[in-house]
Amino acid sequence: MMKTALLFSGQGAQCVGMGRDLATHFPSAAVWFDRANETLGYDLRTLCFEGPEAELTKTEHAQPGLFLTSWAAFQLLRQEAPDLSFQATAGLSLGEFTALAAADVFDFDTALRLVRQRGQFMQRACEETEGSMAAIIGLNEAETQSVCDECGVDLANLNCPGQLVISGEKSGVARACELAKQRGAKKALPLAVAGAYHSRLMASARTRLESLLAVTPVNSPALPVISNVTATPHTTPDDIRARLTAQVTAPVRWEDSIRALIADGFDRFIELGPGTVLGGFTKRIDKAVASMNIADAASLKTTLEKLAMPRTDLT
Repeated sequence: MMKTALLFSGQGAQCVGMGRDLATHFPSAAVWFDRANETLGYDLRTLCFEGPEAELTKTEHAQPGLFLTSWAAFQLLRQEAPDLSFQATAGLSLGEFTALAAADVFDFDTALRLVRQRGQFMQRACEETEGSMAAIIGLNEAETQSVCDECGVDLANLNCPGQLVISGEKSGVARACELAKQRGAKKALPLAVAGAYHSRLMASARTRLESLLAVTPVNSPALPVISNVTATPHTTPDDIRARLTAQVTAPVRWEDSIRALIADGFDRFIELGPGTVLGGFTKRIDKAVASMNIADAASLKTTLEKLAMPRTDLT
């Protein structure tokens, strides 16, 4: 019997139109978008479905929008494949909050408000600093960490073999890109982001989130949820608060997280939310595992067919 883990999209996967197809085909999905508008007090639904892109890309909107879209996909998977059991969840950065909500750590409204405020905190930190990020292709962790140390920037994401992301002050990231290429990196590509996520420049957002989490109800997880910071399962509510706080400035250990799940016998991964970035990372980590996704009605149908639970009335 296959062991299944659910994976939830992180910031950067957002796109205008996300969730619209699911809401169009499934009234049960549309309900979540309407509820989100009521919970937050503004029209996140229209931002997800119609944009404009410049507004949706803002961290304060992208984070709740991604959580909402991924949550709707998760609920549809439960609805359309009621016999499917999953034994763990994980999410990339922001997606870790969705993974925790899927494990009953937060209820929907609490998680949505939390990620909205987290996005606002991070947006403010971006505006307070001059940060950027870059993808380093072709160096390992130790080599990339050495470059970061010499240039005063931080290692932000360890996504999959050969693909790491650095983060920090713009001038430091630019120097690190040049040094990485001198050290043998195949590519060092600046990323189109608003600031230096998962770096020391997010310290103010970390402090604000810590205060918010201290007064937020947190339950023990109903099943294992892998922490970005440690690549191990979360445990107690206090542990969850501490790791989510640390995550704001700490590197996301995604490759380690997926390898830990595979070592524990997981051989099927379902990505929930827009895009297929996490599935791509998973296949680069281990081509032997099964990877599928749910972003719209077509991908839901394909995933149900792969799970041998077809729905013939999907259009």
